[in-house]
Amino acid sequence: MKFNANQQDLQQALNYCQGVIEKRSTLPILSNILLDVKNSSLTITATDLDLIFIHRLSDIEVFEEGKTTTTSSIMYDIIRKFSSGKKINLTLTEVSKLHLESEKSIFNLNCISATEFPLTDENFDQNEFLIKSKHLLKLLNKCKFSISNDETRHYLSGIYLHQTEYEDKNYLTAVATDSHRMSISKIRLEKKIDFEPIILPKKTIFQLCSLLENYDGDVKISNIKSKIKFELNKSILISKLIDGKFPNYIQVIPKNNQKKLEINLKLFLSSVDRVASVSLDKKDGVKFSLTKDSLKLSVNNANSGDGKETISVKFEHDLEISFNSKYLIDIASQLDGEKIELFLNDTGSPALIKDPGDFDSIFVVMPMKG
Repeated sequence: MKFNANQQDLQQALNYCQGVIEKRSTLPILSNILLDVKNSSLTITATDLDLIFIHRLSDIEVFEEGKTTTTSSIMYDIIRKFSSGKKINLTLTEVSKLHLESEKSIFNLNCISATEFPLTDENFDQNEFLIKSKHLLKLLNKCKFSISNDETRHYLSGIYLHQTEYEDKNYLTAVATDSHRMSISKIRLEKKIDFEPIILPKKTIFQLCSLLENYDGDVKISNIKSKIKFELNKSILISKLIDGKFPNYIQVIPKNNQKKLEINLKLFLSSVDRVASVSLDKKDGVKFSLTKDSLKLSVNNANSGDGKETISVKFEHDLEISFNSKYLIDIASQLDGEKIELFLNDTGSPALIKDPGDFDSIFVVMPMKG
């Protein structure tokens, strides 16, 4: 195996691999990436057995085909320290070392035979549909912060993706909740698709988001019973799914929140953020004291002090209610419009948050006691 590759291309591919490979793997082969050179392209594969990432680099010079595996983190560390955009020569030597050369640097890395690398070959040909990368990224970004970190309820530690129908239109809908807050977002599908509801794991979501941020084009999605496959132009991500039943989220959406609070989004975001500064761990509730067209925000922390701020809003009622400041900041940071709309009922009822700039996304936040 002998080939030349561009430093930037390799660095980007290896960077993606870092997100897949487990830092403390018991099997040495799982710390490695598979390098496969044939037909004038290099295919790099990384896996943790639940998630498989495959990336293809086609503009490389191949002198000799072949394959091997080497430690992902070490190779990445070396490649990213080489001069940007330079040519790197890679050769697999007789003694099974990967020889890297660029400018005046020479490295020889230990390898494990490619035959030990776990590869699964499954047929994903059925149930394919296309989605624009920017739409899919939007869907994931609007929901991922609401994913639960509670290990005991594994079915909440991902995003629930399913097809919905509304007024004869088909949508791909995403939902995430940690039972204190919930995000729901949907994107329009051109036609009805063959797609069973799934729960996508958290690690897969973050890996997919990093791929989508650097890609503009179609994503081909296909799923079989326990796995899903995302195909981008140069990358493929295959993931196991979370086995479990997602709760009926529809019944959690407040139906009778008639008190509408309308606030300038930037003003709201900066005010909540400022007032919450007195709370070191952001666990203290930010208290809303609402009167007609006025909102007084206050946070009180026994150890560090208190903060207050009053902003002008559109509101027709009197109400006091408290929220976790981090939840409000997370949601407000994902809104597209100029304003944020909160629909409230009473002190103890959840708030429904809408974005006038995106009718396809809604958020629900439970109030805090006290």
